[in-house]
Amino acid sequence: MTDKTFDFGYGPVPAHRHANGGGWVADTATVEPDAWVSGNAWVFGNARVSGNARVSGNAWVADNAQVSGNAWVSDNARVSGNARVSDNARVSGNAWVSGNARVSGNAWVSDNAWVSGNAWVPDNAQVSGNAWVSDNARVSDNARVSGDAQVFGIRHVLMVGPVGTEHQTVTLHRTKGGHNLSVGCWRNHTIEELAPEVAIRCADRPELIAEYAAIETLLRLRIAEWESSR
Repeated sequence: MTDKTFDFGYGPVPAHRHANGGGWVADTATVEPDAWVSGNAWVFGNARVSGNARVSGNAWVADNAQVSGNAWVSDNARVSGNARVSDNARVSGNAWVSGNARVSGNAWVSDNAWVSGNAWVPDNAQVSGNAWVSDNARVSDNARVSGDAQVFGIRHVLMVGPVGTEHQTVTLHRTKGGHNLSVGCWRNHTIEELAPEVAIRCADRPELIAEYAAIETLLRLRIAEWESSR
């Protein structure tokens, strides 16, 4: 390698250090002047980083992927294929966004999560832990998908809201061995824990207990659907 070539893992190719941050950019890739590529970050292939987007740490943006707006890709994260990360979205940790996946809005993909296929994670949604979101799945609004989630289609996640006095979103998603249920900051529980929790929190609000009971019926129907297809 020289100061005009760099090995992105497939042998040395023409490349340069980006003016904002000093990270390596292949000459075939495009990084706009206001964007940042810093640390040990790489942008290669036909990838494009535009707007005020930032790629930092040991992150990669490769192939035909695009990172735009105020989006950040950091740590050891990877964005590849035809994936798009835009707006104020964040991809961090060891997360990977690939295929034709889209991460937008204020969404966050972190930890060891993987978003692939034609999956879409917009709005304020968060995908974390060892979660896997793929195919035509959509995780949106204020949904939280975490742990060992396996969301491979649009019916593998169910969101209901706003509910309760704090107008929270109920998120139920399929996991490798069962399901995961979250309501706002009450996270990573099962359907069996919902009614007892509601009874404590809504003891003086019978109308809310009835509302959650109706939601529980819907949630149980979806869980039964998942279990019948395993």
